[in-house]
Amino acid sequence: MKMHFKNVNERLLITVLRMAIGWHFLYEGWTKIVMENWSSAGYLLHTSGFFSPFYHWLASSPFLLHSTDYLNMVGLTLIGLALFIGLFSRLASLAGAVLLTFYYFAYPPFGNLLMNSEAHLYIVDKLFIEAAALIFLFAYKERGYSMDDLIVLLRSRKKSEPIIPEGTKSRREALKNLATLPVLGAMGLGAVQHYRSYGADVMSGATIQVNQTALNELKGKLPMGKIGKHEISRLIAGGNLIGGWAHSRDLIYVSTLFKAYNTEQKVYETLILAEQAGINTINIGFASNPLLAKYKKVTGSKIKVISQVHPNLNNKELSKIGPDTNPASYYANIDKAIDFGVDIVQVQGNWCDLLVRDNKLEVIDKMLGHIRKQGYTAGLAAHSVESLIACRDQGIIPDYYMKTMHHDQYWSAHPRENRFPFEVDGKEYLDHNRFHNNMFCLFPERTVEFVSKSTVPVMGFKILAAGAIEPKDGFKWAFNNGADFICVGMFDFQVVSNVNTTIDVLGSLTRERRWYG
Repeated sequence: MKMHFKNVNERLLITVLRMAIGWHFLYEGWTKIVMENWSSAGYLLHTSGFFSPFYHWLASSPFLLHSTDYLNMVGLTLIGLALFIGLFSRLASLAGAVLLTFYYFAYPPFGNLLMNSEAHLYIVDKLFIEAAALIFLFAYKERGYSMDDLIVLLRSRKKSEPIIPEGTKSRREALKNLATLPVLGAMGLGAVQHYRSYGADVMSGATIQVNQTALNELKGKLPMGKIGKHEISRLIAGGNLIGGWAHSRDLIYVSTLFKAYNTEQKVYETLILAEQAGINTINIGFASNPLLAKYKKVTGSKIKVISQVHPNLNNKELSKIGPDTNPASYYANIDKAIDFGVDIVQVQGNWCDLLVRDNKLEVIDKMLGHIRKQGYTAGLAAHSVESLIACRDQGIIPDYYMKTMHHDQYWSAHPRENRFPFEVDGKEYLDHNRFHNNMFCLFPERTVEFVSKSTVPVMGFKILAAGAIEPKDGFKWAFNNGADFICVGMFDFQVVSNVNTTIDVLGSLTRERRWYG
């Protein structure tokens, strides 16, 4: 009697474990079937583990992608149903473990690739645990209450052979093998009612849909240009959204929102998508160097990184710069950026403005010289055109300029008579007619005049005035007025659309300045 009680408990525990995993599979498969236009494309294209070429290959053609989608939906559903009711349960356990293995290695949680969507887990995540449980169910002799045991019972009775498994010899025990059916019916009915009320559960695995233009809707190849020895795309990814820096006027929550959305996994997904769409370069703030170095190491990416650098000084030390200042403070971040493996080094825009404003142009000259001595292309950025004019007049010419370039025909631009040089990096006024993080190219005509006379490549940035100007309008204005490249911060769902807009604009320019680079 004691042994029989132990067997019953064992069978019950196995049954519950098998049904729980089965319901997970079944629900995942069902939600994909009922979700309109579900596709695994995003999941496959964003993979970045060492098996990523295989997953990218699956998404590379409509036939392979359609086949993968069908096998996912049908496979999950059939495996889940078989596990839940215990029909061909050993085969279903093995098939489920194999399928989970494919999911596991799409985003493997080990090495440097800690990209689990629920937590930064190392090696053992929920896929690993569930696959291990399925292998246990496959190897263990006990199958629990199941249709398999019921079939064995019926066959044994038909053949009058004494091969009935322990615990199924009575009619009552035989009926227990059918107990999973009403449970399945009740859970299924609940799921259907939930679906009718709220639609498909978008939080089930790989079902989240992002409203973005698909890669197969790209209009062509993104044109390229050259800066120094580097061939780079005319559209460059900006780093502010990745770093969490938002120029959002008086919307104080936006920077936090950017950081919450752009998790490490989302940054990886965005960069992978950008590269696949033809964007081969990103311009980042110095603080984002560790993230980009990790991304390149983990994924094997060849994306070119332009790192902004600044003197290793604070604002108080800036005012005290003089002949006795240790030049090492100017070079420290340059050397650190190079150690991170960047491709191009650029003096940061707000620091260029501050140094010119305080008449410290020699610091800029020394920094550019140090960058070049290390064998790197040296860029110079600015918000205020006065900064670049002052450097040019002193003979300080970089390998390329990076300049804010946008018109002022948008609602939040403050009046021209209230604009003053260098105010982009200064005080933010509560007066609606003064600067408040709302304008970055204060004098567009002067910027256009400066760019028209420049004989080195020009990279335009803030060309959309931090989201105040429509992409087609901003892209066209910057390219028509002399920009050789544009740097645009973008979320993943904007990438392909921005590439297409760039292709369209470059095909219909009325540009006068010759192309440099």
